[in-house]
Amino acid sequence: MMSDAPYDMVLFGATSFVGKITARYLLETYGVNGEGGQLASEQLRWAIAARSETKLEQLCDSLGEAAAHLPRLVVDAGNEEQLRNMCERAAVVVSTVGPYALYGEPLVRCCVETGTDYCDLTGEVQWVRRMIFNYEEQARASGARIVHCCGFDSIPSDLGVYFLQQQAKARFGAYCTRVSMRVKALRGGMSGGTLASLFNVLEEAGSDSQLRKELSNPYSLCPDDFPRTTRQHPVRGAQFDANFGRWVIPFLMAPINERVVLRSNALAASHTALPGMQPYGEDFQYNEAMMSGYGFRGRLTSKVSASMMSLFTLGAALGPTRSLMQKLLPSPGEGPSEEAQGAGFYDLRFCGETAGGEKLYVKVTGDRDPGYGGTAKMLGQAAVALARDFNETERVGGFWTPAAVFGEGLIRRLTACSGMCFEVVSA
Repeated sequence: MMSDAPYDMVLFGATSFVGKITARYLLETYGVNGEGGQLASEQLRWAIAARSETKLEQLCDSLGEAAAHLPRLVVDAGNEEQLRNMCERAAVVVSTVGPYALYGEPLVRCCVETGTDYCDLTGEVQWVRRMIFNYEEQARASGARIVHCCGFDSIPSDLGVYFLQQQAKARFGAYCTRVSMRVKALRGGMSGGTLASLFNVLEEAGSDSQLRKELSNPYSLCPDDFPRTTRQHPVRGAQFDANFGRWVIPFLMAPINERVVLRSNALAASHTALPGMQPYGEDFQYNEAMMSGYGFRGRLTSKVSASMMSLFTLGAALGPTRSLMQKLLPSPGEGPSEEAQGAGFYDLRFCGETAGGEKLYVKVTGDRDPGYGGTAKMLGQAAVALARDFNETERVGGFWTPAAVFGEGLIRRLTACSGMCFEVVSA
């Protein structure tokens, strides 16, 4: 659907580390004003925005001649007048400005107030919860569709479960009541922005007992009226997974991914007009972990790896060691090289089991560094899907998850334009 706004999409934070990668991806895929790009025929009307005009110019110069006519907007994350003006000119605003808990709320508020659709790549569960609590009713009234977590956390997990459930329904006539995701292989770096978000979450939790309680609740992103009687079983340490025949350890992204998947189930239960997506059930269970190895060696490796992860988390949670880590690790704006991004990949495996005992395995793979090259493509396609794939009557305003709002449509886009693959496999 075409919008009356001057721009189908504005990429806010285009000069950030992930913003630059996303801008290049959009330019290579859609060009500018219907010229250049692999899918220029879609004629995506888009612009880039950041607080520094100089950095916007430098970004366009780095993108080459094709970016000469790319519209640029100077917008500061702390200036609500500028943010509102940007929102009023866009059908969709996609934000890479984090940590979102520090800088994200004014933009979400402006999108909600102006009825502008929004997506981002946050993995900050406490901030997502706060935005839902503060603005859900207003977003429903204005028609703004707000979709957090449109990067590696949590699109592969959320859409991976969605894909598995659709396959289970077709094959068994029932959804799976228990699903687990295991990271089989992953190669990718970590940027300063991601670390800054992680440190901020731990710093907030260190001084807020209510937040610590919230972070321990697997249903923290679900609507308050959704039943929470089914006990979830997150992977806390090294353990053996009989479904995959391997030892597994906790996965760093599990706390946000698990909550997003559970929210998708809750949203499906409360919305009757979600084609192809029925609730997985009130007794649905989901968890994530990383595969570590087989046999005795796998057990030993898992226990050592899990201990190291615990020490890292403890160090990041304590003020003195967190300050030291912030000095030694990458700062915001820093991240893996372009060569490293190109060499990255991920292979995620899902196992689902129905109440009747039938099992199904699927895998989701990607061909780039998951947190940056891969995330840029996921985020870009999520924004394009918001702008083009349905109108206001097909998805009402509110705070959605990727699976609940996009479903099969985004899987098709990601398969065609982002190097991702969703397929059924043997155990």
